[in-house]
Amino acid sequence: MRSISAEIGEQSFRTWFQPIVPVELKGNVLTIQVPSAYFYDWLEEHYVDELRRALYQELGSEGRLEYSVVVDQGNEQTPPRALHLPPPRKQAAPDPRDAPQTMPTAPPTGNPLAGSARAGSARYVSSGAVRTTPRGNNFGNSAGNADTLAPPRNPFDTARPVDGNLVPSQLNGSYTFDNYIEGDCNRLARSAGLAVANKPGTTSFNPLMVYGGVGLGKTHLVQAIGNHIKATAPERFVLYVSAEKFTNQFIDSVQRAQVQDFANFYLQVDALILDDVQFLANKGKTQEMFFHIFNHLHQSGKQIVMTSDRPPKDLQGLEDRLLNRFKWGLTADVQSPDFETRVAIIRNKMEQDGIDIPPDHVVDYLANSVHTNVRELEGVIASLVAQSSLSRRDIDLEMVKQALRHIIEEVEAEVNLDFIQKTVAAYFGIPVELLKDKTRKKEVVTARQVAMYFAKHHTAHTLKTIGFHFGGRDHTTVMHSVQTVSDLVDSDKKFRDQVDELRKKFAKK
Repeated sequence: MRSISAEIGEQSFRTWFQPIVPVELKGNVLTIQVPSAYFYDWLEEHYVDELRRALYQELGSEGRLEYSVVVDQGNEQTPPRALHLPPPRKQAAPDPRDAPQTMPTAPPTGNPLAGSARAGSARYVSSGAVRTTPRGNNFGNSAGNADTLAPPRNPFDTARPVDGNLVPSQLNGSYTFDNYIEGDCNRLARSAGLAVANKPGTTSFNPLMVYGGVGLGKTHLVQAIGNHIKATAPERFVLYVSAEKFTNQFIDSVQRAQVQDFANFYLQVDALILDDVQFLANKGKTQEMFFHIFNHLHQSGKQIVMTSDRPPKDLQGLEDRLLNRFKWGLTADVQSPDFETRVAIIRNKMEQDGIDIPPDHVVDYLANSVHTNVRELEGVIASLVAQSSLSRRDIDLEMVKQALRHIIEEVEAEVNLDFIQKTVAAYFGIPVELLKDKTRKKEVVTARQVAMYFAKHHTAHTLKTIGFHFGGRDHTTVMHSVQTVSDLVDSDKKFRDQVDELRKKFAKK
């Protein structure tokens, strides 16, 4: 081991040789235990020449090496299971003097993250020397070693070696559990995320896959996990990276002949957070690299967290062996926030921004008008906060309506509902305000029920939103009104004719 350490450098030695456990030496056959099949493959592909030279020095020309590969980590009751494998290639130890010489390669330049505004917790990654020449080809002997060694490279800053380089976790410090609003739409995902953050790598939620549509808070949640781990265990190396950046880094490492540096870097991570994993679709070599990194981290008890825009079963273009591993842990979805959650988000956001929270009816109006995703809702709130600060006015209903007209397209649905109310009120000869009033007069109740019926069938509003625009009524009232009108249409010809006449007006609209 000492001879190998001197030859390949401290960093690579710690990553690939310290986990090796010598099992037995029988005659001229040395058996070593490696923690995973990935280790076995990597050693045979990249370090076989170093192993052969070490065998020659210690056991002579007849030395042989066999592997004991751990395939099951076991538990307190069951010991680990290992598979014994011979080396896949001939390993008669050669005289190291027969090894060809290598030529040094120039270090790379250029920083792909130059100017990045991302900040967050970081750690120093210790380093050693690794070869810049691709392994498995030609390697120099120990005499020429000093000329063929170069510091390992950091894929987030290829212009600088890992040694002494502060490697940011790429986390946004503003994403925390404290400002992640919990609701029925995300309760499972948040609870699992908090469990993972408190005990990374030790729960059954490994990997944790969070999926959902655009703008629903997936990135906020997984970065909150990372920030929590950094806050409670600052010695751990937490890394957030998008699948797109991971892919670009891997391609860059291939072009620079630094795939080993790339792998070594990611194998040091204690908690890996990969965002938008669907981006790996149809990228075979990148998937293969991530597959091996995933295996090593998982078998080493490291935490893996991923996000996707769909559940694993619906991901296309990903290898089955990768999809199978995604299902090892927990898959939790994040859905569109319900009304109560949207109200809580609005209040929390305004409180964070130091803005006086508007009256309930204003908050309710905003929550009912923006129901697609959290990102869009926060965009409207940011606009309102800016308008309130610049105009030195409190946020009122009129300001909210103005902001909605300029930012979201939901206004069209609101105009349609407003048109329905005015048209129905005019048809039945009553003021439109009575449709929103508490009165129970028969002619008003009938008109209100008909208006709700058309609002249900001619707008994209939810029942809760429709009820809100009819004087704040409950969604069950809307359901009852729609059913009542449907029953009368089937049983009362005169009433059916009235509804058909109104329907023609909305069809023209």
